[in-house]
Amino acid sequence: MVRQSLRPLAAASVALALVSLPTCVLPGYADSFDPATQVGPNPVLPEPQQYLFPPMRLARVVGWKEGETPTVAQGLKIEALARNLQHPRSLYVLPNGDILVVESKSPNVQPIRRPKDIIMGWVESWVTSGGETGESNRITLLRDANGDGKPETRSVFLDHLASPFGVALVGSDLYVANTDAIVRYPYAAGDTKITADGTRLTPLPGGPIDHHWTKSLAASRDGAMLYVGVGSNSNITENGLEAEKNRAAIWEVERASGRWRIFASGLRNPNGLTFEPESGALWAVVNERDELGPDLVPDYMTAVKDGAFYGWPYSYFGQHLDPRVKPQRPDLVEKAVVPDYSLGSHVAPLGLAFYTADSLPQKYRGGAFVGEHGSWDRQQFSGYKIVFVPFKGGHPDGKAEDVVTGFLNANGEARGRPVGVAIDRTGALLIADDVGNTVWRVTPAGQ
Repeated sequence: MVRQSLRPLAAASVALALVSLPTCVLPGYADSFDPATQVGPNPVLPEPQQYLFPPMRLARVVGWKEGETPTVAQGLKIEALARNLQHPRSLYVLPNGDILVVESKSPNVQPIRRPKDIIMGWVESWVTSGGETGESNRITLLRDANGDGKPETRSVFLDHLASPFGVALVGSDLYVANTDAIVRYPYAAGDTKITADGTRLTPLPGGPIDHHWTKSLAASRDGAMLYVGVGSNSNITENGLEAEKNRAAIWEVERASGRWRIFASGLRNPNGLTFEPESGALWAVVNERDELGPDLVPDYMTAVKDGAFYGWPYSYFGQHLDPRVKPQRPDLVEKAVVPDYSLGSHVAPLGLAFYTADSLPQKYRGGAFVGEHGSWDRQQFSGYKIVFVPFKGGHPDGKAEDVVTGFLNANGEARGRPVGVAIDRTGALLIADDVGNTVWRVTPAGQ
């Protein structure tokens, strides 16, 4: 049912008035749905709803006060590895143990087209860090030689990048996925700074819209191929199909030549690309579409199959049609692949790391940590935490468990928002907190 109880100008007035509040909900949107029913391989999918203006609840960013930290599950402890960063989004651990922290801001190139876009852009600016001042679009190196969680070295490793996100090292070649290109740099073990000019390997879809700008990156085990996530240029093709050319997909890039092909498509915003250690399959976490109600559509994690289509924009979670997309493509919907594991609606997963170390408790070995950036478009907040999904035989095996929480305070304000996750050489879990401007380190409680 299309809800049109508010006229456009009235809806805009209500929204503009409400965004001044720390947390708020547009009136008339009741939601008694249990989010836990959407976690797992067979999520409950309610009927879609269409709104003149979607329900929103904003978590205003307040940051961490002195002495505050996130909350961790029993048997764990958490401390800050590095503070006072500028929007740390993703993490990469080099073979010698050095930690690369990718700090980046959105390119801010999306044109404003509709009154709704103006409101939505303003709303989203309250719950993201893209508009804040300070140096960013760089990679910072942290060296913690003795593994005590207190880096002896902190240096600017690479600077003046174009909204970077993904990093991959193959031999002596370091690849950085900027929002508009994969760039190769020479690297030698122990380097604390790269001064050489990078070489562009292959361009990636960027502006002038660049709606989903983060480009996750992973290298194949043999190093011959790079895999890069390219998000859609809209929520649901409102900028036209031409703007979606070669987007909402994972690319396979030949490292030797830069030639590329679409490896898998229909993935609205794929991130966290990484290879599952037992099966060798490429996995990703995917942010699904908005504005079909607070409980649709579930974000998910999945093994990405070569040549597969995952539904966007025509359908979701297999063959569930999106009523807003005209004309439909029944030929594509018919072959849409059902994702492996639902994480819940609007949790916004951006980071994924499989745990193969032996430092954390035994229950975490072999499973996956997922960084959930958090919702802004539903009454009950979802995400804003790190969850753990147990695996067995290369596949999810059980319910996701909360591992790191407390990014929201008692007033529903955001002290931080988790993005990328990684495992350091000691087996500790690392978390990039892009509005808390911190990298957190999770270790066993007794360590």
